[in-house]
Parts: sequence; C-alpha cells; structure tokens
Amino acid sequence: MAPPRGSAAYKKKDGTIALSKNGQSVSWTPVAPPGSSPALTLGVSAITNLQQTPAANPKVMLRVFAQPLNASEPEVHLFSFTSPTTARAEADAIRDALSKAIQAVKVGATLPVAGGSGGGASAALAIASAVSSTPGAGADANAWYDDGRLKSDVELQQSLLKANPSLQKTFMESLRTKPDSITNTQFTSQFWASRVHLLRAHAIEKSQRRGAYNVLSTIKPKTVDNATRLSISKEQIQLIFSQHILVKQVYDENVPKLSEESFWSRFFQSRLFKKLKGEKISESDPTDPVLDKYLSYDDDAERTKRLMASRVPNIINIEGNEENHSQRKGNQPDLTMRPTSADKVPIIRTLNTLSEKIMAHVAPNDVDPSEPIGMDEETYNSLALHDLQGDAEENRIILNIKDQSRFFSSDKENGVSADALLYAKQDPNQVLRSICTELVSASADSNLEFAIGVNSDSDSEDEDTTKNHHVGSKSSLRAATAQVLSAIVAQRAEQDDSSAATSTSMGLSPAIFDRLTLTHATTTEFLHHFWLAFLSGSPSRAGEIASLVETLNRAMDRIKAVGDDAEAERGKEIEKLKKQVREHYERTGRRVHYDRAEVGGGRKVAEQLLGPTVNAIGIAVGEYSNALKEAEEGDGGPP
Repeated sequence: MAPPRGSAAYKKKDGTIALSKNGQSVSWTPVAPPGSSPALTLGVSAITNLQQTPAANPKVMLRVFAQPLNASEPEVHLFSFTSPTTARAEADAIRDALSKAIQAVKVGATLPVAGGSGGGASAALAIASAVSSTPGAGADANAWYDDGRLKSDVELQQSLLKANPSLQKTFMESLRTKPDSITNTQFTSQFWASRVHLLRAHAIEKSQRRGAYNVLSTIKPKTVDNATRLSISKEQIQLIFSQHILVKQVYDENVPKLSEESFWSRFFQSRLFKKLKGEKISESDPTDPVLDKYLSYDDDAERTKRLMASRVPNIINIEGNEENHSQRKGNQPDLTMRPTSADKVPIIRTLNTLSEKIMAHVAPNDVDPSEPIGMDEETYNSLALHDLQGDAEENRIILNIKDQSRFFSSDKENGVSADALLYAKQDPNQVLRSICTELVSASADSNLEFAIGVNSDSDSEDEDTTKNHHVGSKSSLRAATAQVLSAIVAQRAEQDDSSAATSTSMGLSPAIFDRLTLTHATTTEFLHHFWLAFLSGSPSRAGEIASLVETLNRAMDRIKAVGDDAEAERGKEIEKLKKQVREHYERTGRRVHYDRAEVGGGRKVAEQLLGPTVNAIGIAVGEYSNALKEAEEGDGGPP
C-alpha cells in the first residue's frame, strides 16, 4: 500500500506532505513550481513529538517537533491541511503512520507505515516498546517481538527457570512424568510455546539498566593511613561529564597537563567539587591554584540563557511576587521563598538544576504523541460555562408502573425493621411524659450516674432478664455492646466472601498443598499437550495421543494419592485433638466437646480444589474414547 500523503500548507504556501516509502522520513513539497523537489525533509528519528488539533476544531493542523543533531531545542513545523473534504482523514493517516514509524525507530525495527496486516500489540509488547526507548536498547530489542527467537533462546529459558522456582518445579516434574512418545525437544518447545509472555517479560527485565542519578553525592573519598583513597568507575566519570559540563571543560583544559589520577584526586578535594555538590565553601577548605579559577564559571550557562529568554509565570516567580505582591510587612516568608543569590542556599538550586537535567532525558510515559495542540477537549469542557448552555436532552428510559402500592407495603417481610414496628406501637404522649420525668429527677439529683440509671454495684447475674432494664444498667450496656459487635460481624461477612476459606491452603499442610499445586500444574501441562495433538487431526499422532491419555490416567492416580495423604494427615490432626481433650479431662475432670468439622484439610478439600482439573481430565478422556469408538465403527462397518 502506498504511504499516506495529503494537501497541506506550510508557512502559508500550498504543497503536499508525504511519508517516504521506507517510513524513515516525512517531506513537504510545494505545489509551485510544478515538479519541484521537496523543500522540507524531516527524518523520523529526529521527530520528538506530534500534536494535532481536536476533532471539533474546523481547522485541521499537525504540529511536528523535530530536534536536529547538536541542537538544544526542537524546531516546530506547523502543517495546515487544505483539502475541503478529506483534510481530517489525511491528517489522521499521516499522524498514525508517523507514530508507528517513531515507535519502530525507537525499538530498532521497521514497522509498516500504512495498512499492515498485524493485529494490536499486547501489553507485554507495549512495555517492551517503552523500555526499548531507553539508550542502549539497540537491535537486541527485536528479540522481544520475535516469538521464535524467544522460544529458541535456551540461555534465557534457563535464566527464567532459575529466577522462578515454582516454574522450575513444574518444568522438572512435567519432564519427569511425560510420556515416552514425546521427545525432550518436543516437550520443551510446547512448554515454552504457552509461556512466551513470561520469556518476553524476563528479557525486558534483564535488559533494564540503572538510570541517571546524582553521581557526585555517591562519591566519597576515604582517608586510609594518612592517604586519600578514591574508587571511581568509567560509568561514573561519564555521568559526571554529562551532568556537569564545567567538569568536562576543566578536564579537557588540564589533562594531560595533569595526570588522570592527579586530576581526579585534586578535584574531589577542591572547592569546585563542594560547589558542584551544593555545599557551602568555608575558609578552611583547601585551595587549588588550578581548579579554583573555575569557581566563578557557571556550570549550567545554557539553562541560564533559556530562563532569561523564557517568561516565568508570576505564580512561581519569587522575584515577580516580591515586585507585585510585596511581603515586607509582617512575618517574612520562609528562607526558600525569598529571592536570594545562589551562594546563600546553594544546595536547593543545585538539586533542582540536577533534577531538571536528569528528568530531561527521561521519556514521559503519560503523554500521547498525537495529543491535540494546546488545551485538550476534557479541559475545554471543564472550563465551559454550562449555565449559559441549554438543558441537555434527556436520554433515559421511562418506566411506567400501574400499581405502585405493592412496592411500598408496610409488612415486616418487605424490609421494615423490628425496632420500627416496636416504636410504631408506642404512645408519643406517654414517651414524652416519661422523658420529662427523667429530666426532672436528673436535675434534682447531683449524682449523674444515679440520675441516668447506671448502677456500678449491680451484678448482671442478679438482674431479672425478663423485665425491661433502664438505660445505663449493666445489662443494657452489655446488650448494646453485643448489638454493635453483631453489626460489625454482619458487615464484615457481607464484605468478605463467606464461602472462602480462612487461608489459601484451606487447612492443608504446606507439604500437601505444594504437592497439590504441583500436581495441578503438571496435569494442566499434559492437558495442553493432549488438546494440541487431539485437535490437530493428524493420524500420525495417534500413538502420541494414546500415550497422553495414559499419562492423564496416571495423573488421576496422583490426584487420588494426594487426597489419601491429605485424609491421613487430617486423621492425625483429629487424633491429636482427641488426645488433648483426654488430657484436659484427666487434668481438670471437665469434658470438652469438640467438632470434627473444625479440623480443616482432608480428602474433601483436595477434591474441591482439584475438582475442575478432574472434570477437565474426564472430558479429555471421554472425547478420546468417543473418537476411538467412532474410528473403530468406521473401520468395521460395511464398505
């Protein structure tokens, strides 16, 4: 399919914008004079961002940010699509093709620029694409997209098995119990075919490298035997040069006049080193005639120029706040909010500058390269004056009910609580008289506990449980506490799954539970092999299918053995509980009742956990038996 192209104006001149056939560049060619060569060509590798006007905007424009080599700021190229009918479609096609080409350049692969036949990338592929945008990914990132290379990479598979003990157990157990008709090569190929996503994730994890950090804060010279010892690596030196341009300048001007070892030894003891770290320089610090002359140099002159040229919003401009909203009266602002020179609080400016440098090399993962120019639609809608707009059209389904009285019945079965029914039977006048009597007695007695009916000397066992107790008595407080606790228990039961077990093992011991998990994993693996062979329809794999059925039957025996061991273990726990009950009876003379159902585990739990696996085995064996029966009837039937 031909690469996308469209009619677009650039710098108020009509022309045509098109993507190259190999997807590596985009060019704009003016209409006049006819047959002219492209006036602008941008390499896809130089494009850093794409922005397009929203769909609701009648003007269709595409802004391309391209940063040439050795340029500190990207250049902005604005294209206005001029087609009266297909402007939006042309802009969308070019934007989508450029986005795919940019991602292809990042991962070192060449993707189709239009109308490919491949489907959408999976989540693992999206992560691989994001990780591969970091420096050093190179052409090795191609392996993340190639399933064949992942399945044939034995070193990567062994590394994953070492990093994942449970997967290694499953692999070794499945390899040990596999049928003889399946070779080791076939088994390994089929095993990793269903775990390509794990291989891809592990390959991405291994390829990740540590990002930039404040390297000067991690380098600390040590004094051993009155001699300064320093350990610094080549990677740390490269980070110092990239984060502090001044250090690279000093190094270029003084080495090889000074030896490499002498330069770094003097640098890490100099005042220049303390200044770059953001520390204050004191009079007791040693001086260096070579390095001290660079103290007046600006380590980030390029950033200073950008700040001077750019407009800083007054809301974050401390000097602007001092001019427009002076705080000379009253309490002074915090030290960090006062406009001061860099010498007063150097650590803050140093850390802020260094953080800005580090974050500038990190690709943002929350920015869509095809987002609209300026304000997005969501922000625009949130700022719109909704009061000036008309009423929104109602989009609902009207439900007409003829007889609504049956939905508002006052019966207890329809949701009316018992307390509401009790209060409904009381006489309001009598309740008010009772409250007034209580208030009069409370105001006449200075003892608050006696007034509200609290008797601290009362015994709950002596109280008559049949009569209605006064509010504040021990029985009332106990009833209120029980009611609150029961409500908490009921609410927790609603939030939690009442059918779930108290633990993931459901009363099984760790050893039995591990055996059960391993049996389930190996059985699932053999079921996968069985269905691959059974559904292939190849007569040559009939022997392999028969061997797999035998393996599934042996898996049923292993499941039964795990259930027997779980039941035997539960029997031991019950005997242990019986022994404790007998010892308690012999020691105290009181019998303690116990419930065998409280002891977890056993064959029932094992069968419950492996029930779906057993059903899957039964379906597989049943399908094989039916197919075998049909084949035998077909062979023995009349010609």
